[in-house]
Amino acid sequence: MKLIVGLGNPGNEYASSLHNVGFMAVNYFARKNGIRFDKKQAESRTGTGKVAGIQVLLARPQTYMNHSGLAVSRLVKKFKIGHEDLLVVYDDLDLPLGKIRIREGGSTGGHNGIKSIINELGGQDFPRLRVGIGRPGAKESDVIPYLLGETHPEIKKAINEVMPTVNEAIFSFITDGVTVAMNKYN
Repeated sequence: MKLIVGLGNPGNEYASSLHNVGFMAVNYFARKNGIRFDKKQAESRTGTGKVAGIQVLLARPQTYMNHSGLAVSRLVKKFKIGHEDLLVVYDDLDLPLGKIRIREGGSTGGHNGIKSIINELGGQDFPRLRVGIGRPGAKESDVIPYLLGETHPEIKKAINEVMPTVNEAIFSFITDGVTVAMNKYN
């Protein structure tokens, strides 16, 4: 089984914020593959289905971004998922808007959701797919409103335009593995 986790914050006030790009990505993937988020388990909204004959569990942690690791670690334990079969999809301020990058592991990159997952899993050796949202400006005080506030229509358009590529990259991870997906999409 593959576990695909999209990071974000629950609630309508965050639904279209840039910090919810991970939720957007797994929602898009679910729609394209006929998977419904019909369960609440391990502090997550989840949906299961088969993609190219492979069992897939999609999850949106409901713990808020900074505590994503609680939900992810519970899902990993409950379903006995190896770290190589986990893919975490999330927003990245340090990637240009609309670019994506897949990595086999690595540091937090300053992302609190990833920091929480690393802490809860006890290591950083899990694949992740970063979706570039760009930086709002030079001042650190601009970051929180940019991540959690209303998204500018042009930025929203760029995010919507990259979702088909994110969908293909997730599919490639599931069917071909992280190395092939990295070679195709990085």
